[in-house]
Amino acid sequence: MKRLSNIIVAAAVSMMLTGCGLYNKYQKTVEDPDNVFGTTVAVGDTTSIAQLSWRELFTDPKLQALIEQALANNTDLNTARINIAKSEASLKAAKLAYLPSLYFNPQGTISSFDRSKASKTYSLQMDLSWNPDLFGSITSKKRAAKAVLMQAQMTEEATRSNLISSVAQEYFYLQLLDRELDILIETDSLWYTTLEMEKALYENGQVYSTAVNQQESSWLDVKTQIVDMRLEIQAAEDEMCSLLCITPQHIDRTKWHPEGRYHTGTQGQPAFDARLLSVGVPAQMLERRPDIRLANFYMEEAFYNTQTARAAFFPNLSLSGTIGWTNSGGGVVTNPGALLLKAVASLSQPIFDRGSLKASLKKAKLTEEDLQKQYVQTVIDAGKDVNLAMARCQAARDKHSYYQRQVQVLHEAFIDTHYLMESGDANYLEVITAQESFLSAQLSEAENIYDGAKAVIALYIALGGGIK
Repeated sequence: MKRLSNIIVAAAVSMMLTGCGLYNKYQKTVEDPDNVFGTTVAVGDTTSIAQLSWRELFTDPKLQALIEQALANNTDLNTARINIAKSEASLKAAKLAYLPSLYFNPQGTISSFDRSKASKTYSLQMDLSWNPDLFGSITSKKRAAKAVLMQAQMTEEATRSNLISSVAQEYFYLQLLDRELDILIETDSLWYTTLEMEKALYENGQVYSTAVNQQESSWLDVKTQIVDMRLEIQAAEDEMCSLLCITPQHIDRTKWHPEGRYHTGTQGQPAFDARLLSVGVPAQMLERRPDIRLANFYMEEAFYNTQTARAAFFPNLSLSGTIGWTNSGGGVVTNPGALLLKAVASLSQPIFDRGSLKASLKKAKLTEEDLQKQYVQTVIDAGKDVNLAMARCQAARDKHSYYQRQVQVLHEAFIDTHYLMESGDANYLEVITAQESFLSAQLSEAENIYDGAKAVIALYIALGGGIK
């Protein structure tokens, strides 16, 4: 008997030494791809805009108030916060799994055989059970639960960043629509003046009725665009209200400065600022992105799930005991009851489980491999986002001066064509062409300013900004 006990102890020690690797902590082994930003982004060692808080990037007080409201009310963000609380509860339960479980288990029985006097038995006992976690199964599950908590936190950060981005873009879009509406209203006034002038020339026999009809048609087209623009503004305001989780209402906002700045009191925020195009060192940029950190925590969870699947091949030691009072001792009923004590130790070693343990381990390893490849793809996609956002920022900045000059020359052409028409040196088609070209250039300039602002926001989020 003693020899058998020694064999069991030796076998247990041997298996514990074999299973020591089950307690290893996760370390990222996947290397990030080189040259992740391609050749478009000029990498330097300057401060990244991702290090700015959203309040530093968006200085318009009205926009700041809207972002604050969205962060407080948005349903998606609130769901992300609830998921964090759920994960925290799961992690707490995983930590408490090291402790023994204790149950109060009272029982009572009344029995009678062949109509004899009933026999009453009772048992007031507490059952205690404990798993010492010899091979790290509980530890791996706890660490996996912690990785899941970090995933929930990263998801909340990503939701927060995307929400800030959406509110800012919607706000700037409303500013764009306001600017385009102002342009159309101003054009309405100018073209109506031109129409009146055409009518006067027609009455004096200087132009045909065709000129009056064409001018009136162009003027009416602007009228319809104004109606459409007001409808678009209402739709955009409703979309903003949805982000803020409020009923449809007017959104208070500032107006664009004619030179492409946003009114914020006496000063404005430039639409294109060289400071905002400074991207910093690659490692500093990407390490802030919630999606990359989330992908890493997915790999960590998979690692510990593999450890748990591997631990299932080793013995499971369970210790249990019972303490309490009972009046039924070995089939003899006595009153009053006596103290009941019982202790049990059990060891179960998997031998054949129809291949389920091997299948679980294989699936866990394949999941790890898949998530490693997904991590690399996430880094590549992040580099693409930065590259594209940077290119759009630079393109919008480069086009800004061209649009300004185009609006200037077309405005001059618009004025000169009217003078020529009054003197009979230009026909109505030249006037209409000049008018429409001037209007189109103004709208394109406004849209480019919005594209620039949107590109800066995209770059900010692509670099992991908006998490604070």
